[in-house]
Amino acid sequence: QVQLVESGGGSVQAGGSLRLSCEATGYRGGGFCLGWFRQASGKEREWVAAITTGDETAYYSDSVKGRFTVSHVSQDIAKNTVYLQMDNLKVGDTATYYCAADRECNVLGGQWRLADNSPWGQGTQVSVSS
Repeated sequence: QVQLVESGGGSVQAGGSLRLSCEATGYRGGGFCLGWFRQASGKEREWVAAITTGDETAYYSDSVKGRFTVSHVSQDIAKNTVYLQMDNLKVGDTATYYCAADRECNVLGGQWRLADNSPWGQGTQVSVSS
């Protein structure tokens, strides 16, 4: 069973930086996709970034490209960690950030299209003040 656990959220002023982590356990062998979504209060969930664990190809939404960096480390065959380095944060980046995983990074039309049964983390709050 795949499990995702996020950490690293917090409060920061605009222009500052935060790094989120997501530990993924349960995937065994082969490449797969790890990434991030976010949901601001009163808004729909929005895809942020994703990375393939096999060849480390990174994908970004237009809203964070150039400010956020997604990366991945594999600790062993069934434990991987994906990071989201967030720089030059804006008030509009305030949201709950969720880690997600899937067998592939199906990024089409600026969206990461997850399979219906893809696992999610519990979320971590990021607050950016002016």
